[in-house]
Amino acid sequence: MKPQLILKAAMLIAAFASFVLSVTIYFRAGDDVLGRLNGIYVGIWVPSILALGALILAGSPRSGQ
Repeated sequence: MKPQLILKAAMLIAAFASFVLSVTIYFRAGDDVLGRLNGIYVGIWVPSILALGALILAGSPRSGQ
């Protein structure tokens, strides 16, 4: 498999896992405000993970060139 494909898949899996973890933490917290804030904090990881993946892919040389 191509390294770029592996990187794309890993970033998407990590972002999806972060999203699922965030929703789980948020709704399991119930009325606990700090628990809900933890869920929101983990949810902020999703765009950060995707941005990191885009940054890495933008800096990597293309295989066809």
